Amino acid sequence: MPETMLLIQMTVFLLVIGAFAGVLAGLLGVGGGIVLVPAFFYSFQALGFDGPQLMQMCLATSLATIVVTSLRSVLSHNKKGAVDWDILRGWAPGIVIGASLGVLMVAQLRSTTLQMVFGVLGLTIGLYLGFGRSEWRLGQQMPVGKLRAAMSPVLGFLSVLLGIGGGSFGVPVMTLYNTPMHRAVATAAGFGMLIAVPAVIGFLFVPMQGTVPPYTLGLVNLPAFGIIIAMTLMTAPIGVKIAHMMDPKPLKRVFAVFLILVALNMLRKALM
Repeated sequence: MPETMLLIQMTVFLLVIGAFAGVLAGLLGVGGGIVLVPAFFYSFQALGFDGPQLMQMCLATSLATIVVTSLRSVLSHNKKGAVDWDILRGWAPGIVIGASLGVLMVAQLRSTTLQMVFGVLGLTIGLYLGFGRSEWRLGQQMPVGKLRAAMSPVLGFLSVLLGIGGGSFGVPVMTLYNTPMHRAVATAAGFGMLIAVPAVIGFLFVPMQGTVPPYTLGLVNLPAFGIIIAMTLMTAPIGVKIAHMMDPKPLKRVFAVFLILVALNMLRKALM
């Protein structure tokens, strides 16, 4: 395929992915990574970039976009006084350590193994979104001490393996420990920064092997990063407007089913 045609097709794919991810983020409050990683994977694979590190590039590029979206989100939430800085400070060291270990793990694993990891964890998140209950509780306040020291690196580590920010794991953890939803969502944006920044710095120094998409630095594809950021900033407000016009709960169930199907398909491809 001529390079010009390849770039045009790649741009079209990325514009559609960015628009879809932005609307979903605004509509359901779902972090972009859980949508971006499989969308990147299938799109780049369709364009002929099916190398041994394709999944790694998808994870790294997704996390690069989260650096920008999380910063914008946490600043916005902080203006409303919604960010719980005590939780953020207490969990920060463990999350950063876990995210850094996640980079080392991702760099060593094969793409098919990461597909399986994404499939299993994506299936878990989909089931929680579809069947979880707001009244479920594991405790009355966020863990401290040894439990926090154990949980915070795991949250950072698993998030990097999925290429996601703080929302998919952070929000459920905080709400299960009796943190109000609006405060959990705001604080999870800070988790996203703590996860994405060290991870992306690490991924920039991991060379990609095999057929590399154009303009890829380390494991981060720069066109995907730029286009996704631009599109999500434009389309997220559309999702917010739709959310205010209708009840998002049934839509969240539909998205949960969609995510479960995507995760199962990722598992199927990994096992083929």
